[in-house]
Amino acid sequence: MNLNKIDNEIASFMKKWGVIALRISLGIIFIWFGVLKTVGISPAEPLVKATVGWMPFFTTDGWVVIIGWWEVIIGVSFLFQKTIRIAIALLAMQMAGTFMPLIILTEVTFQSGGFPYAPTLEGQYIIKNLLIISAALVIGGTVRKLNE
Repeated sequence: MNLNKIDNEIASFMKKWGVIALRISLGIIFIWFGVLKTVGISPAEPLVKATVGWMPFFTTDGWVVIIGWWEVIIGVSFLFQKTIRIAIALLAMQMAGTFMPLIILTEVTFQSGGFPYAPTLEGQYIIKNLLIISAALVIGGTVRKLNE
């Protein structure tokens, strides 16, 4: 078999299934992590509470649950073509808050004396959201049939 033909078949498979895989992956991740927050067993809970402690209207526990349900809605919205715009809008708002600990909790998100070069595990957990933003950009590019 010709290597060019194999390469073409692989690329065609990736083009057909790549965005769908991204949508399902984001859906699963956001639903899963969101549910963990709503039931009080998220390993990210202490970080979330430390980040939202200054916010009014709800207790830190209340904010964790609200953020958890917000994430569940993002996840479910990624699973359906008609609600991708909702998912991306909610994700954009959520990401603004997600990056806050890198600025307001540097003692938690970076190793001692390592700001801004040596993130802790918590810092890495936050920084990986750049990949989620990129995935959302790719998915967002599919919501309309554009002229190529």
